This record gives sequence, structure tokens and C-alpha cells, in this order.
Amino acid sequence: MGLRDVLIDELRDLYSAENQLVKALPKMAKGAKDPSLKASLSNHLEETKGQVLRLRQAFEILGKKATGEHCNGMEGLIEEGQDALEKDEEGATLDVCIIGAASRVEHYEIAGYTASIEIAKALGERDVVALLTETLNEELVASKTLQGAGKVLIKQSAADSKVNEDGDKKPKSAKEKTSDKKSKEDEKKASPSIR
Repeated sequence: MGLRDVLIDELRDLYSAENQLVKALPKMAKGAKDPSLKASLSNHLEETKGQVLRLRQAFEILGKKATGEHCNGMEGLIEEGQDALEKDEEGATLDVCIIGAASRVEHYEIAGYTASIEIAKALGERDVVALLTETLNEELVASKTLQGAGKVLIKQSAADSKVNEDGDKKPKSAKEKTSDKKSKEDEKKASPSIR
């Protein structure tokens, strides 16, 4: 497999990821309680649609069909976003959960576009670099926007939160209980190697 093939694979992964987000972002926006977060997610949906079109242009420049290998990484991140929406949280705390999930998505995309840009540069694909850089810049702005909203909502959530004496929230749903159990198992397995 040559470097050009690696670039095509990276772009296919990103193409799948962006198409998955076109479906997921409306649900996250609908679930958000804070009007500015809701607007940010809705605005980013429109940007994401433009990013899909840019990826199609990149494939065209490279003489390849715009198809996506299913991006399992994004599927997992979207599942985490769905979990955030299903948590038994309210108001600012729910929005903080959504921001956490959305931030992980943005960082995944930033990593993918950064790698793809470097590969395209090495191959001398200037037009592809320009398209991907435009998208990377949008992802960086989206990440900063989420960080800004997060700071405000975290303070609001902290002021509203009720926690037990040791500061830990007890799992509420069956899904949260299962997740808590798996987390403890992961910690137990990792403990011997962490000293």
C-alpha cells in the first residue's frame, strides 16, 4: 500500500465519519437545553454538510469515487453522544454531558484532518490540502466554541448539583450501572501494571 492509498483510506474514514455526524448532530441539538449550545450544534450541522461536499471534491481531484469505509471510531463516539442524551440528567448537567461527547468528536476529526493534510502535502496535492485545511479550521473553531460553552455550563451545573457526602454520584439507570461495573473491572485489570 502506497502513501496515496493511505490518503484515500483516511479520506474514506473521514467521509464516513462526517456522514454519520449529519445524522447524529440533529439529535444532539434537539437534546441540548442551553439555547446557545443548541444553536452551535445546529450551525455545525450545516458546516458538516459542507465538509461532506468538500470531501467529495477531494475524491474527485484524486480520481476516486466518494465512498466511505465505515468509520467505527466515529460510530463509537456517536454512541457515547447517544449515551449522554439518555443519562438521567437535567439542564446544565445534561448539556455538559453533550459537550463532552461533542468535544471527543471534534478532537477525533481534528486528528483525522491533520493527518490527511500532512499526507496530501507530501503527495503535492495542493487542492486537496486547501479543501481539508478549510474543514480543519472549522473543526478547530467548533472545538473552541464547545470549550467556551462548557466553561459556563460546568459552573452552572456545579452550582445546581446535589452530590452525596463523598462527592460521587450513584449510577441511576441500568446502562449506567453496567458502565460503572465495566469501569471498575477495567481499573482492576489495569491496577497491577500501574504502580
